[in-house]
Amino acid sequence: MGTEIYIIITAIFSLVAGIAIGRFLLLKIFSTREEELKSRGDNILKDATAKAEILKKEAELKAETIRKEKELSAKENFLQLKTKLDQEKIEFENEANKKKNLIITNENKVKQKEILLNKSQEQIKKRETELTQAEEQTQAQKDIFIKKQQDLEKAHSQHLEALEKVAGLSAEEAKNELVENLKAEAQTRAANYIKDMMEEAKSTVTKRAKKLVIETLQRTATEHAIENSVSIFNIESDEVKGKIIGREGRNIRALEQATGVEIIVDDTPEAIIISGFDPVRREIARLSLHRLVQDGRIHPARIEEIVAKTQKQIEDEIIEIGERTAIDLGIHGLHPELIKLVGRMRFRSSYGQNLLQHSREVANLCAILAAELGLNVKLAKRAGLLHDIGKVVPDQPELPHAILGMELALKYKEHPEVCNAIGAHHDEIEMTSILSPIIQVCDAVSGSRPGARREMVESYIKRLKELESLATNFSGVLKCYAIQAGRELRVIVDAEHITDERASMLSFEIAQKIETEMQYPGQIKVTVIREMRAVSFAK
Repeated sequence: MGTEIYIIITAIFSLVAGIAIGRFLLLKIFSTREEELKSRGDNILKDATAKAEILKKEAELKAETIRKEKELSAKENFLQLKTKLDQEKIEFENEANKKKNLIITNENKVKQKEILLNKSQEQIKKRETELTQAEEQTQAQKDIFIKKQQDLEKAHSQHLEALEKVAGLSAEEAKNELVENLKAEAQTRAANYIKDMMEEAKSTVTKRAKKLVIETLQRTATEHAIENSVSIFNIESDEVKGKIIGREGRNIRALEQATGVEIIVDDTPEAIIISGFDPVRREIARLSLHRLVQDGRIHPARIEEIVAKTQKQIEDEIIEIGERTAIDLGIHGLHPELIKLVGRMRFRSSYGQNLLQHSREVANLCAILAAELGLNVKLAKRAGLLHDIGKVVPDQPELPHAILGMELALKYKEHPEVCNAIGAHHDEIEMTSILSPIIQVCDAVSGSRPGARREMVESYIKRLKELESLATNFSGVLKCYAIQAGRELRVIVDAEHITDERASMLSFEIAQKIETEMQYPGQIKVTVIREMRAVSFAK
């Protein structure tokens, strides 16, 4: 019993000791594990904290970089916007200044017009006062005239009555008798005069025929002053116009400044207008534009280079044309400056007729006439070529081209007869040799032959209307038509009032009136048509 108790107590004690030891061991294990976990947690926390710091620093650096980039971009946008605003401000100020200057100019013009208008009104009032006084004086004189006319008619009637009593004839009978006597006497004198003229014409027919031809052709010579001043440059598409104009118009300004002409770029499709009074400059501008458009590089420096090359080419071409023309016509010893002017004729026209071609025609015609008349053919040909040389002088003073050409011929030691022929071919000076009227005649023949020159539409229509109106003023004319481009006039007369003899005389009278009152190239044929028509109706 005692042993069992001892065993039980020992077992209880062992159990308690085991429990205590187990608890101790368990607490020790838990404490060690807790320290390990705590240490691991501290390490993890330290690593997380370090990574967080690194991420934080990276985020701060990235944020700083982004901020700096945004600030830089904002500054650039601000500078661009400021520059743009400054440019727009300058453009606006320039435009405002232009409009302001234009307004000031217009105001000055308006003020000047107001001043002129006030002066005109004062003059009108003064003239109205003078006109009123003149009307009053005229009315008074008219009243006096009417009274005197009545007195004169009364005295004339009394005088006629007295004459009728003395002569035993009435006034109408005496008038008819006098007219018949005068008509018979006039017919007799006219017949004798015509007979004498025919006999004289037969004896001197050759001499008078030459003189008549020269005088008639001299009368038909007319001077034409309208010249072509515009050239057209054709382009493939309107997109080229923008390149030619350039940014803010710098290309077109450079081209105008280099060539001395005006370039007009408007809404005309596929065309650019070159305007200028110097045909050589217009040709230089046209060729330069052609080369620039083909090259594609259009800028001020390139424009100046192309224009300089083209100008040199045209100058060489002018000299070559002048020398070739002189050689073709057999004219030798021309001064180099005169040869240049002859070459410049190639680029000048008058009413559509090329001036060089016209001068060559005149030279050949002059040679033919001079040979027929037994004159110096070489001088005639030389004067014919140089007669219009004054039209192509680059710096033209305010002188007629004939006088200017004569002065050039004198300057370069041409023959006196050639100089006189050049100066007198439009009657500016007196003719001193037979060569002068020959030049005038051949100039008129070349210029007024059919198809040689063209007229302005307005002047052409006006001339036709004047021609028809002139013929309709004659008594007995029913209708009148200008045909063949104004070179023939057909007149239809009333057959009941105009006889065949009168129709013949009427054509002569109309032709004479046209010669004295109108200016026209060549000749005009006047045809008077008189026909009798008998009309009846079968019913």
